[in-house]
Amino acid sequence: MRALRLGADQLSERVGELAELLADTVNGGASIGFLAPCERERAVAWWQGRLDAVAVGRLAVWAALDDGDRVVGTVSLAFPFPDKPNSRHRAELVKLMVHREARGQGIGRRLLTVAEEAATAAGITLLHLDTETDSPAEHLYRSAGWTRAGVIPDYAADPGGVLRPTTLYYKHVGALTS
Repeated sequence: MRALRLGADQLSERVGELAELLADTVNGGASIGFLAPCERERAVAWWQGRLDAVAVGRLAVWAALDDGDRVVGTVSLAFPFPDKPNSRHRAELVKLMVHREARGQGIGRRLLTVAEEAATAAGITLLHLDTETDSPAEHLYRSAGWTRAGVIPDYAADPGGVLRPTTLYYKHVGALTS
């Protein structure tokens, strides 16, 4: 597996593959902001809606590619608005996804590491994320050194539409400055 940071042009070229990954992830039960069934057209539109943010550097997207150059995973970092000078040190880790056929191969952990290293290189010192409480993703974040900040009950609906709690996590990366 290799991870490739996608610029706006590469994202546009791979939007179909990313949409298939998004649909597979949601339809497989992962709670990432969508209800099942997640149709390909909706997933394509969602990814196309990210193009401007990628183009202006507010969103960084990586794709995990298998040996056949097929997208099997993705992760993104969302950076704060430039007009918020008090939050330039942090970013949100969003939409970590691995195709069901590619799970169990360390792709999620590798994508997490890629995002953490890129954040550090960009001068980010604090990452945060949210995930469905008791989801398989929680094990990954805990084992990768992320700290649980708390749980919000009934925060988001799972793909089946049932309200579920969400756990917030954070991780210090890079060098802290005062």
